[in-house]
Amino acid sequence: MAAHDDVVKDLKNKIDRTLDDLKQGLAKIRTGRANAAMLDGIRVDYYGTPTPLAQCAAIAVPEPRMITVKPWDKSIMKELEKAIREANLGLNPMNDGEIIRLPVPALTEERRKDIAKQVKTKGEDHKVAIRNERRDANEKLKVLLKDKVITEDDNKRTQEKVQKETDAGVTKVDEAVAKKEKEVMEV
Repeated sequence: MAAHDDVVKDLKNKIDRTLDDLKQGLAKIRTGRANAAMLDGIRVDYYGTPTPLAQCAAIAVPEPRMITVKPWDKSIMKELEKAIREANLGLNPMNDGEIIRLPVPALTEERRKDIAKQVKTKGEDHKVAIRNERRDANEKLKVLLKDKVITEDDNKRTQEKVQKETDAGVTKVDEAVAKKEKEVMEV
């Protein structure tokens, strides 16, 4: 494989990682609808070890505005409740001894607009990251050209490929942000 193909392949991998990061970040942003991913970042003190919530309890979404958390070990109910409260998600855990219910309150119009702004900001940050990756790829191409590893024609063609990959990545960011904004603004 030619050196300039490696640059494009490396750029593709970096853009894919950036898009994955965006999707994970957007999944954690709260909408008016219940989503198990909202609890992904929560760690529970499980016998002295900070453990991800999903590893010590079953998380389910039985209805659009309700998340249920059923621990495998009922002795950690208090720790689960405490961890959920301390996560500052705006959720109020209701414990009945068997299961913790998390009703997801409806968002106000003002709160929806704030969350939509957060989504746009996250999208812009990821677009900047993709553009920085493009810049790095173009720098690598300049070095290869200077060291006479690739020809002028190869450089030109590869820069066009780099631009196409960058444009595709930015388009995917826009699509993900638009989809999440629509979810947030949905009543």
